[in-house]
Amino acid sequence: MAIEMRNKRDTQFSMASMSDLVFLLLIFFMLTSTLVAPNAIKLLLPNSNSKTMSKQTITVYINKARDIYVDDRRVEPANLENIIYSQIRNEQSASVVLRSDKTVPVQDVVTVIDAVNEINRKNGTSHKVILATKPRR
Repeated sequence: MAIEMRNKRDTQFSMASMSDLVFLLLIFFMLTSTLVAPNAIKLLLPNSNSKTMSKQTITVYINKARDIYVDDRRVEPANLENIIYSQIRNEQSASVVLRSDKTVPVQDVVTVIDAVNEINRKNGTSHKVILATKPRR
């Protein structure tokens, strides 16, 4: 008398679960790649060994042509203080990240620092300016 097995082994492999996994990974990488926003303004940052990390409230850019941008909006140096204050007026201690091209004169960097210091003096706040750099190799 021959004994038969109740469960028959299937020699075929179902690819449905594999394709689901591939599509989930594709969606994950597409979403995460769109969340990373590249810098809109091309800069060559100065080199540094320090690693100061801070929660940035506002970013000020100074490019090679000495144009000043607050976030992505071009600003004249005379209006810099007003524009920065309009974005950080509701905070007591904001961080202004200064991303300046390494060829920009120091006076342009000092202009941004003076604007933030003037806001602090007028309003009794403690905002700070952080100079962004790239790591040395």
